[in-house]
Amino acid sequence: MEHGMPDDDTVKAALSLAVRAPSVHNTQPWRWRIGDRTVHLYLDPTRALPATDPDQRDMLLSCGAALHHFSVASAALGWSAVVHRMPNPDDPNHLAAIELVRHRPTPLEVALSAAITRRRTDRRHYSSWPMPPGNHGLLIERAGAFGAILRPVTDLERDRLVETVRAAAAQHGQDPDYLFELTIWSGRHSTPDGVPAQNAPSPRSGDELPARHFAGAQLVDSAHEPDSAELLVLGTSADDRVSRLRAGEALSAVLLTATNVGLATCALTEALEIAELRRQVRVGVLDDSAYPQVIVRLGWAPSSAPALQETPRRALDEVLDPFEISD
Repeated sequence: MEHGMPDDDTVKAALSLAVRAPSVHNTQPWRWRIGDRTVHLYLDPTRALPATDPDQRDMLLSCGAALHHFSVASAALGWSAVVHRMPNPDDPNHLAAIELVRHRPTPLEVALSAAITRRRTDRRHYSSWPMPPGNHGLLIERAGAFGAILRPVTDLERDRLVETVRAAAAQHGQDPDYLFELTIWSGRHSTPDGVPAQNAPSPRSGDELPARHFAGAQLVDSAHEPDSAELLVLGTSADDRVSRLRAGEALSAVLLTATNVGLATCALTEALEIAELRRQVRVGVLDDSAYPQVIVRLGWAPSSAPALQETPRRALDEVLDPFEISD
């Protein structure tokens, strides 16, 4: 980058944390470019999942999470990110142009940046320990900063939501194209993308929320009590590409905030990948007033549960275009 901007090593340090963001099936559907004065985020259409994610909503959520991770990491390194979303109307895959401005990191920014490497997608059962007072309000506030709403699911709404999640699992279970995609993107052992077998539990017939049937699942979930995870639905007032990108940023803010206070998290999108079922969640949980983008499981991992291993990521060189662009 030009004089007065962060050096490339600093930018790459932030990008190395950005690519730790969660993504659908760990496809990591992003590409990055470093310009003279800005950093650019692109959606990578070669990582698409046409059967699972036909309208690329999950991909945009994933890229939004990476965008927020980058902003958090940059702030902790002393550079505030000014984000211009969808800067090129002629290129819908150009998701963001990010200006970096000198900035004094706050303790919160440093803490959230540190949470990036600790966050895991924990698909196991959670314990029945209560949520700390005030945490709902904090998470709602963090999501709201990106124009998203975060709605805790009531007991009555939970029953409806569980029915919808089960219906999605049953419908996907009869879809050979979906099952083929799920198989080729899971059961991984030594690859830098896809869902590792070591981080995926086998579905159990008594589970309230059925897990995806990832191939070769090896994660042991030793819990014998019902899952006590809380469910929250993150939604947006509109459903265009910008809204979905911002929903991904809000999701990242929620996940990192939860990680920072020691909570376990898991983002669920299967029930929202089928248009009819997504409509049911919109009406049944969000009062037909917002578009559901992701369901968040939240709670405490059992104290006896072993730490999850880190999910691999592609090397930065694989997602960073090798040429600079002029701003």
